[in-house]
Amino acid sequence: MTAQGAVMSNQVPKYVTRARASLMLGIPETDLSRISKESGLGLEERAGNQEETYFTHEELQRICMVVTHQLQAG
Repeated sequence: MTAQGAVMSNQVPKYVTRARASLMLGIPETDLSRISKESGLGLEERAGNQEETYFTHEELQRICMVVTHQLQAG
């Protein structure tokens, strides 16, 4: 493997799916979907009858702050 190949294989994806974000954040997908809609975070993509939401790492950080704030308030 070349040095360039090693670098390419270690890159972090620019976006993560709703399912992966749910696992990373430790919150159910339904809660993540609600927070996404309320906050306007995430990018919804549709292809036919398929729908997926993608999040950047910055958006995941913001969602963490939203969840933390909600837990402290509640």
